[in-house]
Amino acid sequence: MNGKPTLAKSLKLHQVVFMGLAWMTPMIFFTVYGVAYQAAHGMLAAAYVTAFVAIFFTAYSYSRMVKAYPISGSAYTYTKKSIHPHAGFLVGWALLMDYIFSPIIAILTFGIFMHTEFPSIPTAVWIILMNVVLILVNIIGIKSVARISGISVMVQIGFILVFCVLIGKDLLTGSPAVFSLAPFFGPEVSFGAVFSGAALICFCFLGFDAVTTMSEETIDARKTVPKAIFLIVLIAASMYIAISYLSEIAYPHFTFANPDNAAYHLVKLVGGNLLSAFFITVLIVATFTQGISSVTSVSRFLYALGRESILPKTWFTSLHPKYQTPVTTILVVGVISMAALFINLDSAVMFVSFGALTAFTFVNLSVIFHYYIKLKKRSPKETFLYLIFPLTGAGFIGWLLTLLNPFTLSVGIAWVILGFIYLFAKNEWSKVKKGQPESSKKEGAFAARKSM
Repeated sequence: MNGKPTLAKSLKLHQVVFMGLAWMTPMIFFTVYGVAYQAAHGMLAAAYVTAFVAIFFTAYSYSRMVKAYPISGSAYTYTKKSIHPHAGFLVGWALLMDYIFSPIIAILTFGIFMHTEFPSIPTAVWIILMNVVLILVNIIGIKSVARISGISVMVQIGFILVFCVLIGKDLLTGSPAVFSLAPFFGPEVSFGAVFSGAALICFCFLGFDAVTTMSEETIDARKTVPKAIFLIVLIAASMYIAISYLSEIAYPHFTFANPDNAAYHLVKLVGGNLLSAFFITVLIVATFTQGISSVTSVSRFLYALGRESILPKTWFTSLHPKYQTPVTTILVVGVISMAALFINLDSAVMFVSFGALTAFTFVNLSVIFHYYIKLKKRSPKETFLYLIFPLTGAGFIGWLLTLLNPFTLSVGIAWVILGFIYLFAKNEWSKVKKGQPESSKKEGAFAARKSM
């Protein structure tokens, strides 16, 4: 189009699935194991089933909206086009916390584990090195990202299978029953604890939504991306529920002193020093590829915001002439990701959780506004699909959002208020420019271009 480079359509179904799983990182189960176990009062299997149900409603809504708008932008685009541009902006603003801090989590985690393995090398060195590598890999192109993601996901799934097989062996040779409802229904545990755990571990499913930002680089996106969304959610849920169920059955009295390294002690209990060494290696690889996929997603999201003129269009929509990748947004993400040098992991996870759950709520609402209200799809079947089903998802996710700790909610609300201020200032500036006299419009436009 006018000789301008565009995003290259090259991704197939299996590549999109692998990239979503890599962004999600199946090994995230072990990263948050201790904290999630405490939040759910040991009822991890029940918490993962609850989170899966909430996410399934939202996955359905994403699959509907990507059919309606198969372009980059994810929840921001869907809310903007279905509800209102201002609502879309604020959802995009909240979603920025999710996307921008996801690479920071991966880079910081990578630096921590590498420093653990090589104590003589400072964490900062690993953080900077990984950030540079992530920038280069993403600039080279989406296909290279897909290939690396596929290898990483297969390695992670391989570890999880070995872990489950070893627990199964313990169950077959020990006294506990293989089949039990105890992990799902504990007489001494309240459903409140299960829901609190579910609110936290929704973070483990993040990744299915990120693939919607790659719609413009996916072959036949209207069919491929919805299939990928459901495959990603089902694969992740199967792994998380299986691991938590088997570990609770095999080790019902497992205890730990520090939730941050609880998973390491669980792995060591299951497979000894050999499996724990394998665990550390796979975890390092997983965080590396999560960083690759995260940078890919956030750069495409910023590209979409630039194209909508939410961010400076000239900067944020430039593509590399050879690789057809949004090189400027990738570099911006790289600069922001240097925050991993001074931010802590808890803060980064906090931003991601609030942004993701806010976006999920509005994607469910977008289905109602687009299909039920605007397109007037109101037959009995359509009323169920486009009103009742997404409204249930919005209510469920919205409720889980309120279960986050008060500090998280306070910071998230403050971020949204800042977005309101930015939107107001942007609109006022637009009004000022529109109100210029005709004689000064050209001078004003020239001055604006000159100042960019």
